[in-house]
Amino acid sequence: MSKRNWGISILLIICFMGLAGCSGKVATNEPEKKAAVEKSKEEQPKEEATAGEQDKKEEKKEEVKPVVVNVIDPNSNAVLKTFSPAEMGFGDNDEKYRADLAQWAKEIARGTDEKKGYDQRMTLDKLGPDGNIIKGQPEIILEESELVDKIFAASVSGGEVELPLYVSESGYDPADVPHLGEVVVASYTTYFNSGVAGRTKNIELSAEAINNIILGNGDHFSFNTTVGPSDEAHGYQPAEEAINGKLVMGIGGGICQTSSTLFNAIDKVGVSYVEKHHHSVTVGYVPKGRDATVSYGGKDFRFENTTGIPLLVKAHFGNGVLTIEIRTAKKYEGILKKAV
Repeated sequence: MSKRNWGISILLIICFMGLAGCSGKVATNEPEKKAAVEKSKEEQPKEEATAGEQDKKEEKKEEVKPVVVNVIDPNSNAVLKTFSPAEMGFGDNDEKYRADLAQWAKEIARGTDEKKGYDQRMTLDKLGPDGNIIKGQPEIILEESELVDKIFAASVSGGEVELPLYVSESGYDPADVPHLGEVVVASYTTYFNSGVAGRTKNIELSAEAINNIILGNGDHFSFNTTVGPSDEAHGYQPAEEAINGKLVMGIGGGICQTSSTLFNAIDKVGVSYVEKHHHSVTVGYVPKGRDATVSYGGKDFRFENTTGIPLLVKAHFGNGVLTIEIRTAKKYEGILKKAV
């Protein structure tokens, strides 16, 4: 073999070896590429699942919570009632929604047969036998219309609403109390048969109950609240009373003479009447139309002291005579607003 042919043979052998080497390298890398692809495919669903979970979380964040209104007792911070406006017609039937709110407000303000309401009539302070003041209770009013308006306004976005409770203390200066008996500005006297034991006792007990009552300026007086139940448990006795146009026996008969005597006395000064009723029959101890009948738990005699000054009620009882006086301090006599 010639040298030229030998050289060509060597070159061909080298080329075949190079090709074999390249072929081996490609064969070696192919499984690695395949594994990488498979791994990518396996990881892709996981990434998609993670994205799906994220979307669900975002959806939960965007969910709108139902609007509710909680009504709070300002004294205890307790939730009295939770309203769901949408379920009650808010936005669709606002008139009915307001009517339902008003009914609920009325019930919690004035009470029901089963539960006492928030409204509380004033129990007036009283001058004790020793000259000290016997404290009563303030007037508490729950403003029903204001409560309804507040709940309705909160029904748009929800929230809390406090009961609008207004507390009124008696309108007098304790420093004036020792002087309130100085001047009699009005009085009235009625008569009764002291031989009728039951009726006499009932007049006496009711007169004692209103004696020395302090009427501050702006105070509301309630005969039934001041006197209390006229029943046997409180010492009242059977006597004639007017019911449905007839005189019948009943416990507490006679207390209407006390309320009527008070009416005729207080009517001489500038008070404003809140509630007053006439008997169903003519009574003999006051002129016709000048009576004020009462019945505990029913008809009441109520008025507001709009005279501009504090007053003291004095009741004198004995020997068939009942006299009720309205007094005040001498310094207030000249500014007393008289009845017109």
